[in-house]
Amino acid sequence: MEVEAGKSVCRSAEVDDDGRIKRTGNVFTTTTHIITVVVGAGVLALAWAMAQLGWIPGIITMIIFACISIYTYNLIADCYRYPDPINGKRNHTYMQAVHAYLGGTMHLFCGLIQYGKLAGITVGYTITSSTSLVAIKKAICFHKRGHRAYCKFSNNPYMIGFGVLQILLSQIPNFHNLTYISTVAAITSFGYAFIGSGLSLAVVVSGKGEPTRIFGNKVGPGLSEADKIWRVFSALGNIALACSYATVVYDIMDTLKSYPPECKQMKKANVFGITAMTLLFLLCGGLGYAAFGDHTPGNILTGFGFYEPFWLVALGNVFIVTHMVGAYQVLAQPLFRIIEMGANLVWPRSDFINKEYPTKIGSLTFSFNLFRLIWRTIYVAVATTIAMAMPFFNEFLALLGAIGFWPLIVFFPIQMHIQQKQIKRLSLKWCVLQLLSFVCFLVSVVAAVGSIRGISKNIKKYKLFMYKQ
Repeated sequence: MEVEAGKSVCRSAEVDDDGRIKRTGNVFTTTTHIITVVVGAGVLALAWAMAQLGWIPGIITMIIFACISIYTYNLIADCYRYPDPINGKRNHTYMQAVHAYLGGTMHLFCGLIQYGKLAGITVGYTITSSTSLVAIKKAICFHKRGHRAYCKFSNNPYMIGFGVLQILLSQIPNFHNLTYISTVAAITSFGYAFIGSGLSLAVVVSGKGEPTRIFGNKVGPGLSEADKIWRVFSALGNIALACSYATVVYDIMDTLKSYPPECKQMKKANVFGITAMTLLFLLCGGLGYAAFGDHTPGNILTGFGFYEPFWLVALGNVFIVTHMVGAYQVLAQPLFRIIEMGANLVWPRSDFINKEYPTKIGSLTFSFNLFRLIWRTIYVAVATTIAMAMPFFNEFLALLGAIGFWPLIVFFPIQMHIQQKQIKRLSLKWCVLQLLSFVCFLVSVVAAVGSIRGISKNIKKYKLFMYKQ
């Protein structure tokens, strides 16, 4: 009896109250995951967004997006457990939470948006990585041959190389094994953001900065009123994407230890992560715009606003690639997991889907699963092929931001909160929440329209798979 009791104590120390693996995450690790996801290469596109909006609208827009994000992500944190935020049953995915609070139809809508956006972001990260790898080669080329030299290279080989690396990393079984990768990615994200900001600051301090305006790029011979409006719409999409981690919020939250309550820890991490994010956004966006004015490139490190010191430009792009390697997995793992959970439910007795094969290579011990190996490899290959066919940095980021902002960051959190707190229909709070949701819906629509127009214009300019940067 004593032996059985001892085994029971050991098992309880290794698992949570619902029988799942014991969680050890805390506010620090959660903040790290948030920063890894939100401080992506999109931060380097914020100078371009600022150039379209101008100083006052640009700064106000970033602050408003940050405030909305903190509020709605805190609502999401309270819905991690159902029906009580402290003692209720855990929802391990965003879809589970939506299903618990809003029912089956909303559950399907949420899944379509969430996992569609995750898939899109992995394509976007493949584009970003190849763009930075080409930028490293161009920095060396310009340094050796001069700034007017022909230094254009195909992105395709770099996308393929990045895809091969992601096929290997995708065999990491689950999100809980990504802490070290996520930490390295978060550190490098600050590295390239500070390099971009530092180079911009050097231009401004040297007195070589371009003229800027309160309301952004001036309409004139090179910019029609219609193009100005479309660019503003696309800029809103870029900022919206930069604020987003809703696609993996519950996967991040599911790493938190159960005491203190997950919702309280997550709210602190939301504040720390989004505050750090906003300060970095304002720094990069503001300094980049101050340096380049109307000629601000789509990405201040890959658009070659800077040529020297070439090694620092190259180092910044190395940091971008390093970050993309980790961030790709942080965002792809939830997509991998939902497909594998579904396959397990449909074919619970299939060895092909469920059997693990322990393997040892030297001192390295790991296990692989045939279904995981084949399906994840196919997924990465398809994402890489799509990226090679449509390598447009700013427009693609803007479209992803527009698609996910309203439903995932605003609509679902507000509707779940209304249901959880039983807020009466047409009460003052209900009306205010619905107004906020409607305004954000309009922002998503105009941002999506602007980015789609930008993509359609670019597609007409080049042949598929023949893009050179």
